[in-house]
Amino acid sequence: MDEKVLRGLAQDLVGGKLSVDDFLVRLKELPYLDMGDVKLDTHRALRKVFPEVVYCPGKSDDQLLRIAEAIAESDGPALFSRATEVQYAIIRRALSEVEYFPVARLVAARLPAEHPYDGVVVASAGSSDVPVAEEAAMVAIAMGCKVKRIYDVGVAGLHRLLAHIEELQSAKVVVAVAGMDGALPSVIGGIVSCPVIAVPTSVGYGASFGGLAALLTMLNACASGISVVNIDNGLGGGYCAALIARQACREKE
Repeated sequence: MDEKVLRGLAQDLVGGKLSVDDFLVRLKELPYLDMGDVKLDTHRALRKVFPEVVYCPGKSDDQLLRIAEAIAESDGPALFSRATEVQYAIIRRALSEVEYFPVARLVAARLPAEHPYDGVVVASAGSSDVPVAEEAAMVAIAMGCKVKRIYDVGVAGLHRLLAHIEELQSAKVVVAVAGMDGALPSVIGGIVSCPVIAVPTSVGYGASFGGLAALLTMLNACASGISVVNIDNGLGGGYCAALIARQACREKE
């Protein structure tokens, strides 16, 4: 952050040259924290509701440590995605209050104590899809949402899904996570009136092509109201679901 720019904006606000709304707009345009090979977007929460999520694969130990040190100086929640236990130990050197969620492969700091936004349901077709589903669930939780998990309810045993029909139909948004044939979002989309975020996973045998078959099934769903994110992108699915739930709850206020 450029302290001179920030100080000048603050003076303009106090002096009446900028309205509060204009001040917030200008804040959103402020630069990132430049650490050379790492540039942390320190103002993403102003633009996108939630701070930048740090993607851990491919980052060096030094890069992760410097990022964690920078985040330690800020407020609010922070997430590190696809993290290993070794990377968790590195991050914890700078952020003592972090937690590691091994199934979701997420390192989280300063998760919200309250979750005022309800209506998010995360459903997985099989238990092998749970890591991606948990990533989606934890991202939504970090964004202040209550999350209902419904796992191992794939179409191979449709009665398992239908046992939860009331929970599904009362949701504001459903994240449907599936590999193999990827049919779960289509089935859910046909019985609910809320948006469905479809997340294909790389789970499956050879002809699933690492999740490509599930992705194509979801893109070709005949049920309405289904949007699709990338293969194994639980983070993207959970983020979109949280935005929808937050907006729906605010419109009720």
